[in-house]
Amino acid sequence: MPEHTGIGGFVLVGGPSGAGKDSLIDFARSALARDPRFVFPERVVTRPSSAYEQHQTMDEASFAEAERSGAFAVSWRAHGLGYALPRSVLDAAHRGSVVICNVSRGVVPWCRLNFPGVLAVEITAPPEVLAARLAGRNRAEDGDLAKRLSRSAEICSVKADRTIVNDGALGDAGRELTEVITQHAAALNQLSVPNTLHLSGAP
Repeated sequence: MPEHTGIGGFVLVGGPSGAGKDSLIDFARSALARDPRFVFPERVVTRPSSAYEQHQTMDEASFAEAERSGAFAVSWRAHGLGYALPRSVLDAAHRGSVVICNVSRGVVPWCRLNFPGVLAVEITAPPEVLAARLAGRNRAEDGDLAKRLSRSAEICSVKADRTIVNDGALGDAGRELTEVITQHAAALNQLSVPNTLHLSGAP
């Protein structure tokens, strides 16, 4: 992968189940496919991938061993499953890429302290829209939908830098996320210019 000249960072995308995070990330991935600055890594998850979520699958024993060996940049548990980002995402950011990841909102404070250039984006929708989307997936591994929605409400206090309401056409929210990503890349690039002032105000 070529070296980049700007400062790299992360756009961490979080939000409740059913908000459409993966769909919007897929939209942005397609829109930015020709720009090598942007990296869209797959998460590691302890369940098989599906039409609703593409990821690297790892069994529980292998996941635990990978955690112990430092193979992950960050890992967390949610809904009885293990989730993680591969350590390579940090290498990409340090080379100057902007890495766009779907993460649990609960790990955002830790990532702000340990990752460079973090911008947190929350994708959300009205409760009735979330419930309808989860019911429409009819995915057994989603478990109790009421519990998933309740858990989402419990962690919604994690402060995001930007919030996108995804309750209309996918393209509308997708373009908004793409714009947020490119704006963050531009802001990070400004910090790479010599004698840039007010570094403490960087996202």
